[in-house]
Amino acid sequence: MDIFFQQIINGLVLGSMYALVALGYTMVYGIINLINFAHGEVLMVGALTSWTVVSLLADSGVPGWLIMLFSVLCAIVVCAALNFSVEKLAYRPLRGAPRLAPLITAMGMSLLLQTLAMIIWKPNPKPYPLLLPTEPLHVGGAVISITQCLILGLTAVILAGLMYLVNRTKLGRAMRATAENPRVATLMGVRPDMVISATFIIGAALAAVAGVMWAANYGTVQHTMGFLPGLKAFTAAVLGGIGNLAGAVVGAILLGLVEAFGAGYLGALTGGVLGSQYVDIFAFALLILVLTLRPSGLLGERVADRA
Repeated sequence: MDIFFQQIINGLVLGSMYALVALGYTMVYGIINLINFAHGEVLMVGALTSWTVVSLLADSGVPGWLIMLFSVLCAIVVCAALNFSVEKLAYRPLRGAPRLAPLITAMGMSLLLQTLAMIIWKPNPKPYPLLLPTEPLHVGGAVISITQCLILGLTAVILAGLMYLVNRTKLGRAMRATAENPRVATLMGVRPDMVISATFIIGAALAAVAGVMWAANYGTVQHTMGFLPGLKAFTAAVLGGIGNLAGAVVGAILLGLVEAFGAGYLGALTGGVLGSQYVDIFAFALLILVLTLRPSGLLGERVADRA
């Protein structure tokens, strides 16, 4: 039973990080029908930016939590500027092009960002310093670290703030209007280019936070670290219903739980034939099953039909 509770905690932590990245995918797709495959690399840039800041301040005598906070802010600024530039230079000129062109551009941008990160930060993995207390907390026989508590709490606050922004603010109404019909939204005084840029910036901020949390939780960073989390987050967005904010969160949490339970029980269920390194089988098998039975995802797409 202790293993069961431990895997629930691990799954919620992993799903929370997936959710932050999946929201960036689903927001962009919901507004301009673009799958930004370079989004995982934004997470990577955020983590490496944070590592740079933390490495510079590690011996300064500043409290660890303050260094982490400052590194998160720096990562958000860098990732927001990066995503804004990518949207303006790579995606905006192709907005009226056939869908295949932006898709190929997004894949190329992903490889470009990986290569640039390898040149800037070098290809070798780097240890991420411990900034928060390492004493674990015991909850119902399971163990959770301070970093994991921070991930869960921060994700909950960010998700609540994002839901408020989309549903209750002027920018959120502009986003929903642009998603439904950009031309009519323009007639109503909405500036679609500004709304789309704001969406990319918000998505980048979420990915930056996820990148720092990922680095702090696993203790290492490198230039390829964004590929698999980005792919899993995209899977979570599709699983919940691409374009649906609540669906992205549900899909991410479900995917995190499936991976955690697979890692905990896969070896026992297969008699040691398959170990925890094969846990991705369960994640993508679940995606295939859900899309076979419900192609629009668990909660369905909420992408408006464009006139």
